Amino acid sequence: MASAMRLAVAIKPIEPQFVSLGKDSDAADPCAESIARRAFEIFQERGRAHGSDLEDWLRAETELFHTAHLAVAETDEALAVSAEVPGFRAEELDVSVEPHRLTISGTRRTPPSIRRTIYCDPCSTQIFRALGLPVEVDPKKATAVLKDGILELTIPKAGSSPKKLVQTTTFAIVRAEDHRLWTDPFVEFLEGRL
Repeated sequence: MASAMRLAVAIKPIEPQFVSLGKDSDAADPCAESIARRAFEIFQERGRAHGSDLEDWLRAETELFHTAHLAVAETDEALAVSAEVPGFRAEELDVSVEPHRLTISGTRRTPPSIRRTIYCDPCSTQIFRALGLPVEVDPKKATAVLKDGILELTIPKAGSSPKKLVQTTTFAIVRAEDHRLWTDPFVEFLEGRL
């Protein structure tokens, strides 16, 4: 009977890492361009038939990058976004928040192995996810924390200006003869003469 080798793994508490939020989406542009090129190739492979643009884009995204799985929740004050980013460190992620868009991208840097690889399931070293947000948010107040492969974002909604009541008045320019033609029958109806 062959003896099984057991690996001892030291378990230590993992502190959350804060992820820096990008100022703009310049880092995501090369990713978006790569996806756009591949989506166009898929479009051409389908015989240039229109109507499946989103499906082409999503297929290209999954072929080129690991897609971060998201969960988005909403409160009265903010959006809460949880993104699965397994194996990525905080410094390898770029998070960009715009008033109506969230972009998560990153490249995992793996150190060269000193061991000879016998078997390895290939996994993408790049991650990309762009998402249109359902409400306008305030990018300057967004926070992001990475813990145990889960990126937690809190994105406050943009402050809405207080609603003002506006009084409107409708005016009409009518010739005097036309005014009598319209109002006389109405006055007669009210007085009971019609």
